[in-house]
Amino acid sequence: MNTSLLKARAALLTAMVIWSTSFAVLKVTFRSFDPMFVIWGRQAVASILFLFVIKRLWSRCSYRKGDYRLLLAMAIFEPCLYFTFEAAAITYTTATQAGIITSILPLLVAVTAFFTLKERATTAAVAGFITAFSGAAILSVFSEVTESAPNPVLGNFLELIAMVCATGYTITLKRLSERYDPFFLTAFQCFTGSVFFLPFVLIRQGGIPAEFTMLPSLGVLYLGIVVTIFAYGMYSVGISKVRAGTAAAFVNLIPAFSIFWGYVFLGERLNAAQMTGCGLVFLGVYLSQRTSGSQPVPPEY
Repeated sequence: MNTSLLKARAALLTAMVIWSTSFAVLKVTFRSFDPMFVIWGRQAVASILFLFVIKRLWSRCSYRKGDYRLLLAMAIFEPCLYFTFEAAAITYTTATQAGIITSILPLLVAVTAFFTLKERATTAAVAGFITAFSGAAILSVFSEVTESAPNPVLGNFLELIAMVCATGYTITLKRLSERYDPFFLTAFQCFTGSVFFLPFVLIRQGGIPAEFTMLPSLGVLYLGIVVTIFAYGMYSVGISKVRAGTAAAFVNLIPAFSIFWGYVFLGERLNAAQMTGCGLVFLGVYLSQRTSGSQPVPPEY
């Protein structure tokens, strides 16, 4: 394995470990702060820090005519639409179930990449896609209504829509990553997200917190600095070196990590039927990835 590929995989693994913590952190911060404030706050924190290095990051980029369309599409998919749906999802379902739904992303990316990036889709990938969706459906149908998950079916559906947005983000990010600095792309997302979410904070009743308590405030800082800047930067570094489908396959690790964090910090557990659905999701992901990851990157990238 060459050094470049090893670094890319290490970057992707680091991003997944950090991302898996975000579901539990969001759940905790949402208990004290309005969801839109949390989402805007993480973007604003990251944007302020990026202001100190944005000129240097831009100097490493190679703009081509019409790239603004891809840049705007990337930012609209994520953070704008993605975080809108995920914030709503987390208020209705558990952090554990939301994390499990993310395992659908590699399958969505594989299908989309087949049409847009000419990455080959195998029969196993199609079978895995169907199996994983079946598991996600079982996970949702047999969800139990609790105080922390008042409408898990709706919440899981909204998380699925968030994954559709993440698919659009991954495809556009892949197209941009070869000629743009990974951290510039992350900064562009943060600046766009700060502008997009600010009106929602200002118009919502209770959008601006009356007081800033320690734990949720630290949660917002963690989301802005560690998750938004570092994890997204690592993902951009990784996807610039490997296929879009291969990079998305690392998302398979998030459900396992999110189950662990949900249990440790929130005491969340799955019932027997949900464990079956979770198993089908993992099986579908395994089937879809059996032959992926070893194929060369097509030259049109």
